Amino acid sequence: MKAGKGEDAEVMFAGEHESLKAIHDVVPSLCPQSYGHGRFSAQPSTSFLVTDFLNLTSRSASKSSAPSLAAKLAKLHTTPAPTPDGYEKPMFGFPVTTCCGDTPQDNSFKSSWADFYANNRLRFILRRAEKSNGIDKEMHALVETTAAKVVSRLLGDDHLNNGNGVTPVVVHGDLWSGNASVGTIGSNDGAPEDVVYDSSACYAHSEFELGIMKMFGGFGGSFLKEYHDLCPKTAPVDEYEDRVKLYELYHHLNHYALFGGGYRSGAVGIMKSLVREYVGTGCYIKHCRKRS
Repeated sequence: MKAGKGEDAEVMFAGEHESLKAIHDVVPSLCPQSYGHGRFSAQPSTSFLVTDFLNLTSRSASKSSAPSLAAKLAKLHTTPAPTPDGYEKPMFGFPVTTCCGDTPQDNSFKSSWADFYANNRLRFILRRAEKSNGIDKEMHALVETTAAKVVSRLLGDDHLNNGNGVTPVVVHGDLWSGNASVGTIGSNDGAPEDVVYDSSACYAHSEFELGIMKMFGGFGGSFLKEYHDLCPKTAPVDEYEDRVKLYELYHHLNHYALFGGGYRSGAVGIMKSLVREYVGTGCYIKHCRKRS
């Protein structure tokens, strides 16, 4: 059980509860099952989340015959997300707010992945960063150019997957190496196997998951080879590295919003590289001048 005080904890636990449910529904052995969340009647300011107990060992523990993390993640990422209540087809987003770190994310549903990523992720986190750190004209111009130009170029619905777009799937959302380990779930007394936790799920493009995995490392080439053998890279494949870089950007911006200037350079470097490759510098300079 987890417990925390205040409205932030209540929002976080509600999001984690639904996140774990979404992952568990597709790959039950990948994460603990969540049973409920709420507030203690005797301490109404304290919220709780109740899940299966995770008995963790180490990611270096000897391998069992159970599916690997790469195989489990590929299963998650090749299973279409459910259709949300009130909609006629799967959508990008999530039924509730989820938190990436301490950031409550805007998961309002969109039919377009490019629209969701540009607005619910990049422009949204820019506003959070500006609230925390003040207006940064260069940062604002780069995010706006990236959201308006680079996202449509790399993630457009008429561009990805040979013009067929991508299907929403459940992603963990915050899968850095510290949120993955080896252990047993609940009363399972079998051999330890790969598990994940502290999820911040949404219905997204499968490759979005890889952004934070690349940012912090810990998942090597053999992991990616096994994963992509089961969950192939989206076409056009020659733009795969730049898409992952674009997805990594969100997490640099989120860390900048949460922790300040130390993460600014990583975000700016990614955006300058992508703008230079897919837009040219003129558009970015124009946005800078508009805010002068």
